[in-house]
Amino acid sequence: MRKTAIMVALLCGLAGSAQAVPVVTADGPVEGVSKSGVSQFLGIPFAKPPVGDLRWRPPQPVAKWDSVRKSDKFGPTCAQVTTLGPFAGPANSNEDCLYLNVFTPDTKEKLPVLVWIHGGGYVDGESNDYDATNLAKQGKLVVVTLNYRLNLFGFLAHPALDAEHHPFGNYGIMDMQAALRWVQRNITSFGGDPDNVTLGGQSAGAGAAAANVVSPGAKGLFHRAIFQSGGYTPVAPRSISEDRGQKFAAAAGCTTGDVAKCLRALPAARIIALAGTPSANGPFINGPMVDGKVIPEQMIDAFRSGRFSQMPIMIGTTKDETNFNIGIAQYFRKDHSATTAEQFSTYVKNTFGGNAGPGLSPPAYPAGTVNAILAHYPVKGAAQPSWTSTGTDVVACRGQYAAEALSAHVPVYMYEFDDRTAPSYFPKMPGYQSLAYHTSDIPYVFTGYHGGPDGLPTTFNPIQAKLSGHLIDAWASFARDGNPNGQGDAPWPRWKKGADAAAYFLQENSWKATQTNAKFAQQHQCGFWQSILLYK
Repeated sequence: MRKTAIMVALLCGLAGSAQAVPVVTADGPVEGVSKSGVSQFLGIPFAKPPVGDLRWRPPQPVAKWDSVRKSDKFGPTCAQVTTLGPFAGPANSNEDCLYLNVFTPDTKEKLPVLVWIHGGGYVDGESNDYDATNLAKQGKLVVVTLNYRLNLFGFLAHPALDAEHHPFGNYGIMDMQAALRWVQRNITSFGGDPDNVTLGGQSAGAGAAAANVVSPGAKGLFHRAIFQSGGYTPVAPRSISEDRGQKFAAAAGCTTGDVAKCLRALPAARIIALAGTPSANGPFINGPMVDGKVIPEQMIDAFRSGRFSQMPIMIGTTKDETNFNIGIAQYFRKDHSATTAEQFSTYVKNTFGGNAGPGLSPPAYPAGTVNAILAHYPVKGAAQPSWTSTGTDVVACRGQYAAEALSAHVPVYMYEFDDRTAPSYFPKMPGYQSLAYHTSDIPYVFTGYHGGPDGLPTTFNPIQAKLSGHLIDAWASFARDGNPNGQGDAPWPRWKKGADAAAYFLQENSWKATQTNAKFAQQHQCGFWQSILLYK
């Protein structure tokens, strides 16, 4: 039935009109729409709504349906507070949000599958912002995007919940695994190959993809991985997460009696209000933790030992990652004033101090780190360059360290996105330069991406459009056979150890430049970060 519908959709797509496309899934029939050669199936539930007694439990199988379900609109966004400026899903307190979307070219071929996890620090974001139409069509891929529980809804640890004899704490990661199981059951009906699935994501999505690479619960559900601006960041141990969870429960008034029942009875809006936000330095923001089962150990330890699902892995960063964070801070100032040396100093203290704030990771830096960083990255005139280099170099050097660990076991392809003219969805602000900021590479893969509802539209000039085409081809080639080149080792070399190895591919307009490990390490001050125990 699908092939007949696809052929009709192709003819109607050429005429520019949308055509309904029916597909029968294991849970019930859905009806998407096809236009211009790509069928979209939006808002398909992959688990029961995690509400009521299902809050803070592993995702449960969705209730089956018999009548055709219209799948022409995105599902609801997961509960969140808008915290990242123009990068954000809409603020809401909705918990019924476990929906995914499928973009599939109208073809008879059996296609590789790319499952994409959105970023947002595990506290915000939504799949709705990622239009995979062009990626699916040009790349000849079936692309799946998904929502997962965020912040306290997705990552709460508390002894009362953790003693209930079910996997706990990392509910958002378990949501992703439920979506991957849905793909295994259903993607053949959408033209995809369940034996050729790539899991990718950006920022928190990259970290989540890495978590699934090491998670036993995801073993066999995908076959390649992409970590776009992320992938190795220490996550909290159970003790720290449970301590944070108990403080949250106390603030919510759930300390005696049946604490788990009390927590599940809290209004969603109350949890959102208490959760806190990164921009407000809230005390209870949460992300993944080492729980011993869903995430059995720190990811870098798993990478070193080989205790992970071994597969080809692509890892990369942008040239100016931290301009994203600077832009958010500047965006929220009433006058959009430029970053000052004092604000940079505060950032360093909050991020690298002995008890480095209430963030998602445990303190990991020794005494004297703050002074060492301020001395190594002195402010000379404008403060933005020092802040940019500090935060960007951390991410870049962690990537290099992860590549060394992973490459002992699997093929690894490293890159740096280097288009410093990338379009920005931030408004114009005094003294602010976006350059190749964190998230700036997303529109090159997901055409038209602009951060979220409040982001400015992004458009490409002809040179940037060509670079976008290269990136889509590389992502598709990697998804197809684990090599961004398609075949061979050029122009994108497989990463290998050694100072003089041409191990990094620079994603710039020429689409041929490489960089050695030594040059990359020098450029990002990796020797300095190694000296202050970045990786311990």
